[in-house]
Amino acid sequence: METNRIEYKQKLTDQLEKEVVAFLNYLGGGIIYIGIDDNGNAIGINEPDQMQLQIKDRLKNNIVPSCLGLFDIVKEQKNGKNIIKLIVASGYERPYYIKKYGLSEKGTFIRVGSASEPMNTRMIEDLFAKRTRNNIGKIKSPRQDLKFQQLQIYYDTEGKTLNEQFAKNLELLNEDGHYNYVAYLLADNNTTSVKVAKYSGLDRVDLIQSEEYGFGSLIRATKQVLDKIELENKTFTKITSKQRIERRQWNAVALREAVINAIVHNDYTYELAPKFEFFSNRFEITSYGGLPQGLSEDEFFDGVSIPRSKEIMRIFKDMELVEQLGSGIPRVLQTYGRECFKFSDNYVRMSFPMEKGGESVTALKTNEELNGGVNGGVNGGVNGGVKSLYMLISKNRGINTNDLIEQMNIPRRTIERWLKQLREDGKIEFRGAAKTGGYFVVDNI
Repeated sequence: METNRIEYKQKLTDQLEKEVVAFLNYLGGGIIYIGIDDNGNAIGINEPDQMQLQIKDRLKNNIVPSCLGLFDIVKEQKNGKNIIKLIVASGYERPYYIKKYGLSEKGTFIRVGSASEPMNTRMIEDLFAKRTRNNIGKIKSPRQDLKFQQLQIYYDTEGKTLNEQFAKNLELLNEDGHYNYVAYLLADNNTTSVKVAKYSGLDRVDLIQSEEYGFGSLIRATKQVLDKIELENKTFTKITSKQRIERRQWNAVALREAVINAIVHNDYTYELAPKFEFFSNRFEITSYGGLPQGLSEDEFFDGVSIPRSKEIMRIFKDMELVEQLGSGIPRVLQTYGRECFKFSDNYVRMSFPMEKGGESVTALKTNEELNGGVNGGVNGGVNGGVKSLYMLISKNRGINTNDLIEQMNIPRRTIERWLKQLREDGKIEFRGAAKTGGYFVVDNI
């Protein structure tokens, strides 16, 4: 049945723009199904490919402000019949309206229950007053001598040629005709970089690797970050009497979706790109800017999408880095729970625990180093894993072996070997009964 976010249409009619405008102005948008009757039964449509092109052309030319990047047109099948799924996200430039009727009650609509209702003058004025002007599509680029060779190569690779009007067509110009901040982020040279850091322990004390990707096209930086994370996502191997089981430290599909979501929805008015950090027990992503105003956490988890930059969203869809509007977070939640997300006014952080169940390549390498001997004490250049263990005990007086294994996500025999080394060096001490006692740093006793 139809709801506040779902509309059914048996066929494509001249009411399409009205329904799309209503969803654009409704916080969180909605979905229009074409080829389905009011009861949800599939009627089907003829020539769905041609209809997709027709819809895109109508929305591009008949709605103001531009809604390119705020909708997705997907061909699907239901009960063996072709239907069209039109996904509409709300944008930051509300109110949207039908071009030929202007910003008036006749041209401006909003979703009310399961219907699209005209907006009165007061509603239009209120929305217009709240319209976000300080967005990167309107901000002038700090440089105007921009080149886009990388972007053109990426489009050529996807079989999509950019003509001489590409800057206008991709909305890389502001209202004054200057390159905007979106153009700056996608240009061959800029000052924006995406950082990927790796730490040996559970916190940001022991940095063992830091790399920056960017200073050029955001598309290029995204692909480099994805390649780096794929490289770091080692495989766990567990051999049983019957089979060899291999699992990644993190679900590769979920990580890819989370990375792209963070880059696309980052608030670049902070002049910061998202950061990606590996710890000994987790992988963290920090995207700047909190949830869009008015969007609840439940709506976020349900996949309600309000792109901060429709221009970036559109280009990422052209590059097939984004599959469908609103599909990223639900896909992440297929593997990881809501508890992996943290929200603040200034950022959204995703923290994904490392997979358990075997020894990763990293853990095996550490064991080889330990088998060769560890000398010099905790403060004398010993293995980073032993140092992280020592730091964890110093911060958690009386912690037991099982909790150490849980927090560090390291095999038991490795933890026990490290504990033995620290005890022999006189750095830690076990106190209490065997089943209820725990470890203490000697200096803290």
